[in-house]
Order: sequence, then C-alpha cells, then structure tokens
Amino acid sequence: MQTRSTLLIAACAAAAALSQPASAQTTTTTVTTIARQTTAMAITPLNIRSGPGPEYPVIGAIPTNGQAVIAGCVEGSLWCQISYNGTQGWAYSQYMTAMVEGRPLAVSEIRELPPVTYAAPPATTGTAVVRPTYSGNFIAPVATTAPLSIAPPPTVQTYIVQNPRPQVYLNGEVVEGAGLPPDVALAPVPDSDYQYAYVNGVPVLVEPATRRVRYIYR
Repeated sequence: MQTRSTLLIAACAAAAALSQPASAQTTTTTVTTIARQTTAMAITPLNIRSGPGPEYPVIGAIPTNGQAVIAGCVEGSLWCQISYNGTQGWAYSQYMTAMVEGRPLAVSEIRELPPVTYAAPPATTGTAVVRPTYSGNFIAPVATTAPLSIAPPPTVQTYIVQNPRPQVYLNGEVVEGAGLPPDVALAPVPDSDYQYAYVNGVPVLVEPATRRVRYIYR
C-alpha cells in the first residue's frame, strides 16, 4: 500500500511539473509582447495618418517632443503603427526618436521593432485609397529653420482652402522645415509673403526664397 501511495504522489508531482512550463511560457510571451512596445518622441509636429502612407487621411498629430507608443513597423517601410493620446494610426519613423542603450536613435534605424501589417478596412463606393505617383523627394529639414512663432491669420487659411491646388505627392512625410523640390509649383497668397501648395494630402504654407514648409494646415 505504501508503494502505491508513493507512486501516486510521484505521478501527481510529475503532472504538475509538466503543466508548469506551459503556464510559464504563456506568462513570458505576454511580458515579451509588452516589453517590445517602444516609446518614441516626435522631433517635429508629425502627422498621424489612417494608413501607412501619405495617401491616407491625416487623423491627428503628435506635437514636438510628444511621446507615442510604437506597436511595430511595416517591413521594408518607414511607416510605423503608433498610439498617441488615445489616437491610433500610422506615423513616419524618420521623425521619431527612441532611447536605445541610453542614447536617442531615429526609429527608422531601429531594427528590433516587431513587423506589423496593414489591413485596409472594406472599401465602400468612392472611398478606396489609390496609391499615388510620387513626383520627387522632400529636401531634409535644417536645424536653422525655426517654426513660425505666430500662426498665420485666418484669412490666409480661408484663401488656401477656397483655392485648392493640384495635389502633389512626395516620398516620405511633410513636416515643417522640409524643402520642396523645384518642380513643385507654388501659388501666391494675396497680401502675404508666403506661397502655398497641396502636398501629401494637406495644404502647406511655403517660404518662396527657401521653398521651406513653414506651416501645415491639418
């Protein structure tokens, strides 16, 4: 009888041991998933779009130094899925930095971020997003281009909205301080030193002499 009791106890212990790794593995997976989420800081006001590309509508923006959580990035792309202040969408990783081993690194250079895929919502009549034809690249912002300290008067926005220009798409994301290539046509704004264009789905105010974007109407 004692031998049977001993065997029964041993069998129960073995069963408990076998069940333990599965439970531990589940816990480890959950912790790993949470740990792989990366907090990144926007180095300039940055659009949040409904999809991974400049052809998708702007649904919000991350302010300069705003902290967003990155769920992952599209493999082979600079677009990442982010969450900021309750808004979930997509942002361009070239204008975000994250701390890696104690130093800030552009998110576009971080290789350890998990890959994510974009599943477009079912299209309804007239709402399908068409992949645009890119007509060039942005000229990188320079540190000496300071943002406008005062927003342009409402009359400027009214004129730009009421007089739309042909849409131009450039590779990447439009940000304040970025330069427009010479083949992007600019239109004058009455009684203003600035000109404007419609770039990557948004109207932008441009300084003619430098062709730098000085203000974005989101």
